[in-house]
Amino acid sequence: MEINEALAVNSEKLNVKMGSQWFGKTWKFKFGEYVVKDSKNKYGPTTSNTSNSNFFNTKVEIKSDQKFSFVLLNKKTKETAIVNAAFSIQTKELMASELFSNFYLAPILLLKESQNFTAFISTSDNLTVTWVLVLNIDQGREVENKQEAFLTNGERIIFINPISSNDSGRDTRMYPAMGYELTEDGQPLCAMQYNGGGALGYNKNIVWLSTNLEPRIKSILAAAMTSLLQKHADEMAID
Repeated sequence: MEINEALAVNSEKLNVKMGSQWFGKTWKFKFGEYVVKDSKNKYGPTTSNTSNSNFFNTKVEIKSDQKFSFVLLNKKTKETAIVNAAFSIQTKELMASELFSNFYLAPILLLKESQNFTAFISTSDNLTVTWVLVLNIDQGREVENKQEAFLTNGERIIFINPISSNDSGRDTRMYPAMGYELTEDGQPLCAMQYNGGGALGYNKNIVWLSTNLEPRIKSILAAAMTSLLQKHADEMAID
């Protein structure tokens, strides 16, 4: 991905291992000093409504809800970050006609998709302070495309900016690598890649952590990026 040059020079580049994911658990992500422990993952019911718009096309509306939590352990200091997250997706798509019961051809038009993701993060050395990660996305033919993403404790605000391997137009692949860069006051703090691009981009996760970070904010950022990795892994499962 095309991360900020200053971050590329002054950061640790860490390959992320997904580990395993058992029923009712999150992925056991691990990178650098950090590893996921004591996780829970709960999917709510997925609802689907259909309506015929004409003889050939069908509108399909799908809603999915999910909650997960995990503890991110720093293996070096033994301190932990505690994360509780909720994620919902609502989509409305125009599909080709139904071939047989509940089976459709690929969607031909995304009419509307709304994603709402929230994660609450605290650290074992200071449970009185909670950081909140918010990621809201609206996109599709029927809505104004927009994305709002930030991490805050009420005093500081860290912006979460989507980036890819094609931000400068150099990556000509149909599916570029994708991720986020987190900045505060215009300065990059960290970045993460949740998809390596191409047809086989899944499970090519990378994290960059600035070497200038204070230990507590480093743990908060590591937990925030891990929650985003889990969010995108579950999003693929929902799809």
